[in-house]
Amino acid sequence: MSSTKTESTKIDPRVWRTVGTVLVGGLAALFDTTIVAVALHTLARDLHTSVATIQWVTTGYLLALGVAIPIAGWAQRVLGGKRLWMIALALFLVGSVLSSLAWSAESLIVFRVIQGVGGGLMLPLMSTLVVQAVGGEALGRVMSVVSLPAVLGPILGPVLGGLILQHLHWSWMFWVNVPFCVVGIVLAAIVLPKDGPVRWASLDVVGFILMAPGLVGVLWGLSNSSKAGGLGRADALWPLLIGVALLAAFVAWALRRKARALVDVRLLKHWPLASSSLLLFLSGITLYGAMLLLPLYFQELRGTSVLMAGLLLIPQGLGTLATRSIAGKLSDTMGARWLVLTGFLVVLIGTLPLAFAGNDTNYILLMVTLLVRGAGLGIVTVPLMALGFRGLERSEVPDASIITRIATQVGGSFGSAVLAVILTGAIAAASSPAALAGAFQQAFWWAIGFTAAGVLISLALPGRPTRTPAEPARTVPAAASSSEAPGGSSR
Repeated sequence: MSSTKTESTKIDPRVWRTVGTVLVGGLAALFDTTIVAVALHTLARDLHTSVATIQWVTTGYLLALGVAIPIAGWAQRVLGGKRLWMIALALFLVGSVLSSLAWSAESLIVFRVIQGVGGGLMLPLMSTLVVQAVGGEALGRVMSVVSLPAVLGPILGPVLGGLILQHLHWSWMFWVNVPFCVVGIVLAAIVLPKDGPVRWASLDVVGFILMAPGLVGVLWGLSNSSKAGGLGRADALWPLLIGVALLAAFVAWALRRKARALVDVRLLKHWPLASSSLLLFLSGITLYGAMLLLPLYFQELRGTSVLMAGLLLIPQGLGTLATRSIAGKLSDTMGARWLVLTGFLVVLIGTLPLAFAGNDTNYILLMVTLLVRGAGLGIVTVPLMALGFRGLERSEVPDASIITRIATQVGGSFGSAVLAVILTGAIAAASSPAALAGAFQQAFWWAIGFTAAGVLISLALPGRPTRTPAEPARTVPAAASSSEAPGGSSR
């Protein structure tokens, strides 16, 4: 290997310090949702309310995310990336402490909304800060590290939640966030580059009025469709239809306002971003949809505890850990197309045995299957997250982060909703243990179908990244001055 090539693949130590800083703070938000999801029955009992009411602990958080995510780009342009990151972490910290002290279901729901606002700002900002720091080089290697909690959260969260509920009071589910938030704020103050002066940027108010309620409606409708009645429920169908209509109106509005829109949807003309967003949507379905089915399979069909179900999912996380590093390196050299195609094929192979799993399927076989499945997920997600930012200007990165985050978030909600509806309907018709096993098998076949769609769409991804001296990377390198605009954006 030539010295030039060696130098081009080196990553500035400052980039790794930025990655480590956002990773520490981001861990709190990415683990929190799945930890709380396993505790709803405990919370309903201890706070003396119904499960239907306590569901708003997760729904309120999800809807707050939907409001906050769209304004992350604008807020960064005004405040700068460092300030916004620290404010978001502080909001999440306050929400976590208050949630741990909640005295009723209503107070807990309100405090979770505060958490959700902080989390909604943090999730797209994580990618933005890292991509703007690394520039156009070695994105795959860096994203293999920074995106790790997004995949491990749904896998390890239930284990941690189960351990807390088995041995401690439920309030510890929120206290565990505090060290991550405090350390994250301190590291951000020390490590992240200084922002320029606060600079007012006009907020696209009409865009916000269309996009935020639209995203909330879609997420709320999909969340409610997982309950009995599915999409036929009024509280599922109407929010979903209104949300889709508002988002369509936002796209029309944003196309007219161009760069002045809340989120510049014209970036979707950039094929790497458009194709990666579509496949991130499908990978969200594959990951989060199946993560709904797997714990239910272990608990409802096999009779395991919440903690044991979480422990049985660990092989999937180990498989993901085993492949992410190599996937990141290969992504920087061979591009996304064949890597993502291979990853979806591995996920398909790892999901196929689940469509035949019954009441007495060997646990060792299931754990090996999940190990393979996790390996495929690790191969898929890293190149997709890196691909979405390939060739973008520094000022375009915040909007691209919002687009990819929404694709993943809505994909996860869509997959969970669709598979929940299928599973609920099949279970309702089941009259024996064998029929119950068949209900889960039917749902897993749908998950396989979504994965197969990912295999086919992967063929349309851009191939190996190419660059000539006449065509330099469009992304501004890490050394670019942060004073050009707050958060490195000049929009």
